[in-house]
Amino acid sequence: MIENQQLAVHSKFPAMGTTIFTVMSRLAAECGAVNLSQGFPDFQAEPVLFDAVHRHMCAGRNQYPPMAGVPELRQAIVDKVAALYGTRFDVESEVTVTAGATQAIFTAIAAFVRPGDEVIVFEPVYDCYVPAIETVGGTAVYAQLKFPDYAPDWAQVAQLITPRTRMIIVNSPHNPTGSLLTAADLEQLAALVRGTDIVILSDEVYEHIVFDGAAHLSLSGHAELAGRSIVVSSFGKTYHITGWKIGYVVGPAVLMAEFRKVHQFNVFTVHGPSQLAIAEYMQDASRHLGLAAFYQEKRDFFRRLLEKTPFTLLPCRGTYFQLASYAGLSALPDRAFAEWMAREVGVAVIPVSVFYADGRDDQVVRFCFAKKEETLLAAAERLNKAFAGPA
Repeated sequence: MIENQQLAVHSKFPAMGTTIFTVMSRLAAECGAVNLSQGFPDFQAEPVLFDAVHRHMCAGRNQYPPMAGVPELRQAIVDKVAALYGTRFDVESEVTVTAGATQAIFTAIAAFVRPGDEVIVFEPVYDCYVPAIETVGGTAVYAQLKFPDYAPDWAQVAQLITPRTRMIIVNSPHNPTGSLLTAADLEQLAALVRGTDIVILSDEVYEHIVFDGAAHLSLSGHAELAGRSIVVSSFGKTYHITGWKIGYVVGPAVLMAEFRKVHQFNVFTVHGPSQLAIAEYMQDASRHLGLAAFYQEKRDFFRRLLEKTPFTLLPCRGTYFQLASYAGLSALPDRAFAEWMAREVGVAVIPVSVFYADGRDDQVVRFCFAKKEETLLAAAERLNKAFAGPA
């Protein structure tokens, strides 16, 4: 161990701790709990995708790819977005491949938010947004998604907009709640920002995971909002390869030029053989078009498994997360309840209060059902056994 030199480290973020996803996954490992906390699948992607990466490596495609992404992948992205949402972005100036969605979100915030600027976010808010805002000297302003349906209150948002508002971040399908923005929501958002210089950052990483016949309404497909939005998506979520950390953004050239100014210096580019493999893989549209049915089957299976427990399941319209209220079975605060669940029940979940700046606690936890059937069965067995009586 290196000897402590008694350095005075003046932390920029003295109140910032380790992300709850790391905390709960570590606790799950320590306790031997079934990990339904962190959002990643426990099953593999198709071998053909791995074979393609190897083939491109062996073909010598191992040096720096273009900063914005290999042309083959950018073209595949442009074609997919046009087919789904009707907007054809320019392959040279309006699409950039990123090192995952988190990097894309940080880069977009760094590109547009200046010290003193305000960014409106919606609580419960995914945990990477606010640290990025604060890193660049901005201030997060919190709008509330209304419990229990988690719908936005646009009248409240209107009251929060000030001359300092630089950006609004939206997330649909929404993590952690599984709610979706509607066509009416997009119209109200467009009306609020009309005539302003507000940039919209739209986190759409679960765009292909929507249920019950609903359609994902991308901001890239809205004629007015597309002109002021950076839209983020994730190959990790779509193709079950979260560890590859590859995503992308699309947006108008005037915004993408600013995005790339930061992107070129915080990551420059993304693993080349993987980009080429994904570009090939995307040619079969059924691989993303079939994702909703694939995960709806898992959602429905998991919800049936939890029917006999005292949990109250909230609606799940998209993503691979299921929220559940435990108000009828324990008085513990949600973080203590989640820790008790991992240690005593053997199932790890995420307490939803961590997605609120003030720690608002509605006694709701988040389960991830992007798991093999046997994993979900094992979790359900432990839950049913534990909740034969009160916690």
